[in-house]
Amino acid sequence: LLQKITLKLECRKQPNKKMPVSVSKRRPRPSKKTETEKAEKTLKDPRTCCSNICSIFSRSVLYRVPLTILFLFFIYLWSTSTTVISGNVVHICISSRKLNDLYCLTAGSQPALRVPVNNFTKPVSEDVVRSNEEKNVLVLDQDGDKDFAKYETFTGERYLDKSMVGTSLNVLKNDTFTGERVSVLDQDSKSIHEENLGSVLDQDYSPKSEIDQELLVDWDPETGEERYRYFKSKDEDEETALKAVEKYLQIQRSWLSTGSNREKPGSCEGKGVYVYDLPSKFNKDLLGECSDMVPWANFCSYFKNDAFGELIENLGKGWFRTHQYSLEPIFHSRVLKHPCRVYDESQAKLFYVPFYGGIDVLRWHFKNVSEDVKDVLAIEVVKWLASKESWRKNAGKDHVFVLGKISWDFRRNNKFSWGSSLLEMQEMKNPTKLLIERHPWEANDIAIPHPTYFHPKTDDDIATWQNKIIGKSRKSLISFAGGARPGKPDSIRSILIDQCTSSPNQCRFLNCTDGGCDKPESVIELFRDSEFCLQPPGDSPTRKSIFDSLISGCIPVIFDPYSAYYQYTWHLPEDHRRYSVYINKEDVKKVKRVNVIEKLMSKTLREREDMRSYIVHELLPGLVYGDSNAKFERFRDAFDITMDSLLRKIAKTV
Repeated sequence: LLQKITLKLECRKQPNKKMPVSVSKRRPRPSKKTETEKAEKTLKDPRTCCSNICSIFSRSVLYRVPLTILFLFFIYLWSTSTTVISGNVVHICISSRKLNDLYCLTAGSQPALRVPVNNFTKPVSEDVVRSNEEKNVLVLDQDGDKDFAKYETFTGERYLDKSMVGTSLNVLKNDTFTGERVSVLDQDSKSIHEENLGSVLDQDYSPKSEIDQELLVDWDPETGEERYRYFKSKDEDEETALKAVEKYLQIQRSWLSTGSNREKPGSCEGKGVYVYDLPSKFNKDLLGECSDMVPWANFCSYFKNDAFGELIENLGKGWFRTHQYSLEPIFHSRVLKHPCRVYDESQAKLFYVPFYGGIDVLRWHFKNVSEDVKDVLAIEVVKWLASKESWRKNAGKDHVFVLGKISWDFRRNNKFSWGSSLLEMQEMKNPTKLLIERHPWEANDIAIPHPTYFHPKTDDDIATWQNKIIGKSRKSLISFAGGARPGKPDSIRSILIDQCTSSPNQCRFLNCTDGGCDKPESVIELFRDSEFCLQPPGDSPTRKSIFDSLISGCIPVIFDPYSAYYQYTWHLPEDHRRYSVYINKEDVKKVKRVNVIEKLMSKTLREREDMRSYIVHELLPGLVYGDSNAKFERFRDAFDITMDSLLRKIAKTV
């Protein structure tokens, strides 16, 4: 028994020993019989079969589908996109059959940026489309300016006032009146006379469709492009005059400079600007007569601060009480500091004549003086220029006058005693005239914006004002700042005032007759609070108020194409629908009696926001005249656009 117990204890002390086991790393191969049975079982089970097929398909095909779709999308994007270089900006644009114009992924800052594209929705033949592709080619010169292969690619609007039909035909037919002005109509510098007028303007402009009550649309038979017509001509004479207006607009748009390289070294080469040192009686001495310029007002305060007027502190930085006729001294101050100014006449490309002709006319408007007295300075300045070799060299074609009033104030004739006859002088046909309102049948009459109250000095001044008005809550749908014209039976102002005052919840009326518009703050605040600003013609078609409304972010409502569409080819885009609403003034009269308030109420919020965004971000910088010491890097103001386009005009025509 003792031996058995001892033996058991010894066995417990020894560890258990396991037998070594050999494990193969290779997976055992199933037998052929097993594989056959498994395959037969899979085929008999449809769910298992489908699962296996889907698994194979997803691994070999599906993971490639996103890459294929992405690749095809980039191919489509590349095949339908157009890269346009404008100035220093590259614009990538996409066209499709659902878009009338290119949709640009990068928006341009120029107000008149045009991108050539075929409009697939237009009823034109294949030959016309092909012709349009060949002609409507965008060409960029060394300065990044746009040019076109032919003037015919530029389109314009046509309008004719009954009271101006006779004038238009006289302009076209009277060679002694037109002088060399008409020589710029065609590129071959051939004068257009009555016998060959038809060959130059021989195009069929009969409207093909009517899109609304105010606007007719037709198609250019050569390019297939859309054209705007504001009413239908009644006879052949009107049609001839309308074609002439359109031709002049086309030519002026061809001179527009969309970019500037003044900051680059050598950018002023061949662009010298020479400023004549005229005797002071032609400019500064005229400002000295400010206290006696008109019987009811003292103009001296308007000529302070380089003719900007007195400061308006409560509107912010850069705001002044600027008079609408202060353009001449304002422009003069800026030209004196132009970066391309030269002091040697032989280095000049453009000659600026600082004659304050508008202020000269203004001082005689309301005084009983003879016509000879009114023309004294005009005759003397022309004689002074005639003594200069620089004038005789190109017969004044490379000279420019800035006249701060409307063209008609300088075109006195035998029928009217108003104004001077400066622009009726034969010597004044060739120079370029910059005015706040141009003669529609004068190619060398170029309209530039009225001076507003805002004169920024830096880019930040402009950007600050843009941000302030783009997010402004507007309390009124419509506003009208103006007065009735009871002495003008053709005026629609009284009708608009009645419609506005009859809808006080929708429209606010500021009566300028009783002095309500004397304070710039009142006008600007009214426009800042309004969605639409009514802009009917006043004593003449154009209104300073149009530009006051635009810089306030208020959409102008235009009733006469001469108010803007036939005027400011360098500062406003050809497509007026981007920044304004047009209502034919004839439709507002008793014949149709269109209710303007109801018509504007039909505009959607999206339409209003799109127009306002374009006005504030694209147009506004180019509508204001900057401070005399302005330094802009991101923006071009009205002065910059004008000077760049002037230099381009001279380069193309002299």
